[in-house]
Amino acid sequence: MVEWLKSVISEPGIISAIKVTFTMAVCSTAISSVLGIVLGLLLERFQFPGKKIVVRFNRTLMGGPPVVAGLVVYLLIMRRGPLGPLSLLFTIKGMVIAQTLIITPIICGMIYSYARKTAPSIRVFAVTMGADRWQTAKLTVREMKKEIYFCMVTGFGRSISEVGAVMLVGGNIKGRTRTMTTTISLLKSQGIFTEGVALGVLLLVMAFLLQWICDILQKEEAEDENY
Repeated sequence: MVEWLKSVISEPGIISAIKVTFTMAVCSTAISSVLGIVLGLLLERFQFPGKKIVVRFNRTLMGGPPVVAGLVVYLLIMRRGPLGPLSLLFTIKGMVIAQTLIITPIICGMIYSYARKTAPSIRVFAVTMGADRWQTAKLTVREMKKEIYFCMVTGFGRSISEVGAVMLVGGNIKGRTRTMTTTISLLKSQGIFTEGVALGVLLLVMAFLLQWICDILQKEEAEDENY
């Protein structure tokens, strides 16, 4: 089983798809994490007119069809679109933009939910200790680090499993924008199941590892609360 998996994955086209997938997932997760964490904390911290609408809209985006996000990005970066001169269509950069648009609301919504439970008590403690705003913000992030890690892992898992948006924006070009998921879709349509199954197994292993990491983080959080 292991030797068969190695022989299939070692093919140049498969290796390229794996590299593209990880490049896209790491970049989009990093950008989305920064945006989502900042926006989620700000959304929890400040009260403003229409906040409930913003929260509901973000929750809508969290469960929205990814292909819609891909279509929006496609219209923006297509040759006749506003960002057409940047030549982002059918590139990894364009795929990262689409993934960022998908993942950011997810991380933002999760951080907002976590912050509502923990941030108020952290701020009270910080004020009691005479901390300023910057120190309070750093303390909040530090105390929420496990939740933040969990959100980042969730975002990464969402990124590597995406098909529609990356195919629409990336074009599924072999050696350039073809990812593991779009490769599986293509192989299935061609009736080539050996390589498709191998990539599917690899994705399942990655999903298992991500879930394992999330379970460890949740276990550590529960132990800290009991302590």
